[in-house]
Amino acid sequence: MGMPSTKQRECLCTYLDWDSRFFACRIARVNANGFDQAGLNKILGWCQAHRIDCLYFLANTEETESARLAEQNGFLQTDVRLTFARPVTDADRAIPPAPHVRLAREDEINLLRAVARRGHRDTRFYCDPNFDRAKCDLLYETWIENSFHGFAQAVLAAESNGQAIAYLTCHLRGDESRIGLIGVSEHQQGLGHGKNLVQQFLAWSAREGARRATVVTQGRNPRAQALYRRNGFTLASSQLWYHRWFRD
Repeated sequence: MGMPSTKQRECLCTYLDWDSRFFACRIARVNANGFDQAGLNKILGWCQAHRIDCLYFLANTEETESARLAEQNGFLQTDVRLTFARPVTDADRAIPPAPHVRLAREDEINLLRAVARRGHRDTRFYCDPNFDRAKCDLLYETWIENSFHGFAQAVLAAESNGQAIAYLTCHLRGDESRIGLIGVSEHQQGLGHGKNLVQQFLAWSAREGARRATVVTQGRNPRAQALYRRNGFTLASSQLWYHRWFRD
């Protein structure tokens, strides 16, 4: 899901410490993006041996056999994961500063937490009835706060009347930059804040030496998809998120 965590690697699955502590149940993730029946049997056996409550599985869309097996064996499809990408160019370096976009300040964390609390309800955790909605709200509040404390390289804020009403978290690994979270207050949507944030992210990416920018969004979020396309991003890949629960 993108949160920082200490992961204990296994050949079949990875136990997710952070997710498990946060949701107070034992959560793991399948390491592969596809499996056959024999592989699925081994995965289910691993989960039983490790007393897993919830298993995440991210399937490549071309793995139709994996999707069929998952759905026949109690996996719940919770999201279509779309990755958009574009090159970072010299033109991005020349994007002028936006008058109401700046680096967010730590004294604005509570304002941004309030935006995050209601801003991500089309994500896979809300679509899984086994996760408490209040806990999902807290997940994104925690995510934006952690972004100030080392999880992101920068947090951009858009302001209105001097008050932060939107955010975008910037990540950089090697020569690739990535949008982590982007959220706009529900009362400020449709006013161009998202566009300004994305353009300032591209300018930041160019200054940091990135050559490629990426962002992940949900298949059920056409507004976000349109925003990224308008800013030069194209669809790079699509995948399917599944959750498999083992407790009653």
